[in-house]
Amino acid sequence: MADVIYIDVDEGTKRVMNNSKLYAKLLSKFKDDQSFNQINSALADGDMTKAKDCTHTLKGLAANLSLLELYKHCVELEEQIKAGASATDQFSIVNEVYNQTIIEADKVIEQYV
Repeated sequence: MADVIYIDVDEGTKRVMNNSKLYAKLLSKFKDDQSFNQINSALADGDMTKAKDCTHTLKGLAANLSLLELYKHCVELEEQIKAGASATDQFSIVNEVYNQTIIEADKVIEQYV
């Protein structure tokens, strides 16, 4: 996955009128968001409605911040949950992508803070 683009920084900063510091601040706030943890808990509890809602929230955050890979996999996870399919494998992928996205976000934040 070496050529995977986790964060499109150029697009993300364009969305905030090319304000790199603001974009870094929004990435910091993203890291504090609990949607990912709530998906995990909801899936473990079998609460598919909450899992779907939290996945939808995380997907929206990923889209707004240009977190490309996370967005893509959240779309797939949300579709599986809506279809009533087992989401365990897809959540594992989202988990890996989420963790890598956080690593990449830290690099961006470090550049602009």
